[in-house]
Amino acid sequence: MTDGVVTRFAPSPTGFLHIGGARTALFNWLYARAKGGRMLLRIEDTDRERSTPEAVTAIIEGLKWMGLEADGDPVSQFESAGRHRAVAEELLARGQAYKCYATQDELAQMRETARAEKRPPRYDGRWRDRDPSEAPAGVDPVIRLRAPLDGETIVDDEVQGRITFNNKELDDFVLLRSDGSPTYMLAVVVDDHDMGVTHIIRGDDHLTNGARQTLIYKAMGWDVPVMAHIPLIHGPDGAKLSKRHGALGIEAYRAMGYLPVALRNYLVRLGWSHGDEEIISTQDMIAWFDVGDINKGAARFDFKKLEAVNGWWIRQSDDETLTDALMGERDALPNGGILKTRSDAETRAMLLAAMPGLKERAKTLVELADSATYLFAARPLPIEDKAEAILADGGRETIAGLTPRLEAVSEWAVEPLEAAVRAYAEEKDMKLGKAAQPLRAALTGRTTSPGVFDVLAVLGRDESLARLKDQAAG
Repeated sequence: MTDGVVTRFAPSPTGFLHIGGARTALFNWLYARAKGGRMLLRIEDTDRERSTPEAVTAIIEGLKWMGLEADGDPVSQFESAGRHRAVAEELLARGQAYKCYATQDELAQMRETARAEKRPPRYDGRWRDRDPSEAPAGVDPVIRLRAPLDGETIVDDEVQGRITFNNKELDDFVLLRSDGSPTYMLAVVVDDHDMGVTHIIRGDDHLTNGARQTLIYKAMGWDVPVMAHIPLIHGPDGAKLSKRHGALGIEAYRAMGYLPVALRNYLVRLGWSHGDEEIISTQDMIAWFDVGDINKGAARFDFKKLEAVNGWWIRQSDDETLTDALMGERDALPNGGILKTRSDAETRAMLLAAMPGLKERAKTLVELADSATYLFAARPLPIEDKAEAILADGGRETIAGLTPRLEAVSEWAVEPLEAAVRAYAEEKDMKLGKAAQPLRAALTGRTTSPGVFDVLAVLGRDESLARLKDQAAG
């Protein structure tokens, strides 16, 4: 076990917690847990126009629902702006930074020249060594890092390997804007240092930032954290993940009926593996996880695989845990109202009794709630077209014949009920399924459901016979 490992998840509250961010949070959380360390949460809310309290709440709630709660209270980046400015001033005093009075017109001209010369736009260092006494009147300066002009900056990345950056390509980037506000580049370094972050695990779109931030660490004489830049998630077609692929907020996956344990299982396999294991418990993830095992290549998001993993976890969950999960998610599910028509105690008791039959077919909690509809439907049941076709094609006559047989069953349980229906079918020289189909249609209004004898047992004698008589009379 390594002592003192501190990771951080640092989302911007300009929207909800999306699926890529959730995976980044998961990797940070797992690494901290695997090494006996801590994962901190920093809200990067310096973009005041786009940051919202609602998004902050959604991020915190999303992490909580995912089971990835941070250690300690969230830190606001905006609230540390004074500290960021102080570090910029310290770099200035050390000669590691300088004031730049270049105007917007001059900067635009630099970009135009770079475009014409077909090279990346770079600040040309015109104020790097000028005497501040030459400063033009009425221009508020920015503070720029005095980056090395030659040599290389190395990022020894735990995922990408050793990456070498030519210092000429990094240029003298801005640390403090002319209005005194810190840039993202400075704020991140100061916050990570002050929070004691030892390992930075984030998307590989930050790899170049890793080099620039390394320059700030070195200019301040601070230890550079270990960096691990993880590949982004792509869609099944190999393109960058977008909303059509599933780049949705975590609340959308919650509404689609995915279990947190299944989502964690699926996300950890997007870019990380342990042998050929597909189904991985959270305990095993913690025991096995290491950033060195993360793949360099982009992972592909696949809803079918996610559904398959979720279905596995639904089937493996014990009935009580799954009933509690379904009851707990009623407000999040689009069809959760199905589970609010009775008292909580009655709803829970009926779900618990029916759960062995319900969970075998469902891949999501939405499907699970949908398959439980028959339990709570009011009489007379709405009958789907396919079910009506079965009832109309001799089904009602079968129900009329079966109902008195079922009324005569003394013990209302699966085996005696099945025996009564089987005896009726043999007398009428019909297959058991031919008798069971109209029963299912009358009892549930559908052609698919858990086993029909389970349905009878769960609904109970009075409700079952009442539903059958509704259709026998129909």
